Amino acid sequence: MGSDRQSVKTYVPTEQKDVWREHADELDMSLSEFVRTMVQAGRRGFAPAAETGSEEPASEPSDPGGRDLETRVRAVLESGPCSWDELVQAVVSDVEDELEATLDDLQDRNRVRYSGRDGGYVLTDE
Repeated sequence: MGSDRQSVKTYVPTEQKDVWREHADELDMSLSEFVRTMVQAGRRGFAPAAETGSEEPASEPSDPGGRDLETRVRAVLESGPCSWDELVQAVVSDVEDELEATLDDLQDRNRVRYSGRDGGYVLTDE
C-alpha cells in the first residue's frame, strides 16, 4: 500500500464506539488504528465460498456479509439486553445515520443539493 491516505466515515451507536475505544486503549492503539485493524481482520471472513469450503450462497454486493441486519442487531446486543423498541430505534438510527452520511457525500460531490424552493433534496445536472 502507498502512503496516500483517505478518510472514511462511519456511524455506530455511542455504546459501540465506547466499547471500541476501551478495546483500542487496552491494545495501546488509536481508535482509527483499531478500526482499521479490525476491518482488515474481519475481511478474512469474506473470502469466496470456494476458498473457505463454505456452502453458504454468495451475497449481494450491497450486503457483503449476507446478513447486514443481523450484523447490526448483534452489534447492538453486544452492549447488553434490549427491548424490541430499543432494537427498532437502534436499527432506524443506523439507517438515519447512513442516509445523512450519504447525503453529505452526495452534496460534497455536487450530485445533490438541498432546495427550499423545490421542497427538499434534488439531483444536480452534473
